[in-house]
Amino acid sequence: MTQNVTQVNKLLILGALISFQSANLQFNYLMEQQMTEQQASKNGVGVQADVAGAQDFDFVIGNWRVHHKRLDNMFSEDKRWVEFEGLSSTSHILGGAGNVEDNLLYFPDGAFRAVAMRAFNAQTGLWSIWWLDGRFPDKVDTPVVGSFKNNIGLFYADEVIKGRKTKVRFQWDASTPNNPKWAQAFSFDEGKSWVTNWTMSFIPQ
Repeated sequence: MTQNVTQVNKLLILGALISFQSANLQFNYLMEQQMTEQQASKNGVGVQADVAGAQDFDFVIGNWRVHHKRLDNMFSEDKRWVEFEGLSSTSHILGGAGNVEDNLLYFPDGAFRAVAMRAFNAQTGLWSIWWLDGRFPDKVDTPVVGSFKNNIGLFYADEVIKGRKTKVRFQWDASTPNNPKWAQAFSFDEGKSWVTNWTMSFIPQ
């Protein structure tokens, strides 16, 4: 009987030691995680949503119907426009210092999906925007980079499109938050002149 009680006591003590060790490891992990976050904040990593400029795209957060107008051939002298509809849903990422936009586009020759991802750099005050066309899932476009001023955002990139050096410009107009507008333009003369080839008008759902 005494031997059984001793064995039970040993098991209870062992269980208590294991529980204490587990709690201690969990405490150490949480402390290390907190210190890492504090160090990251000190170094400017892990931007929070309250950094000036990080809210620039908050106007587009939510669900939208989108009216598209696009040149049928962006590289032709024939300026025939086609119009179609789409859906768009945008949500925050990166603690509010970025967002991802999921798009469904009803192109005349068939619907497809595309994604825009945006991230804010607190050190430069600039946004980068990447575009991924779901029809070409292994190719992400060169990011356009820029910022907002007086509710107008201008973002630029240098691309080679169909073998031709092209400057790309995205323009966001957030002056009317319940009907923001986007436009894409190309320049083939180093930005001296621009040709708009795609526009979007966002309507809340």
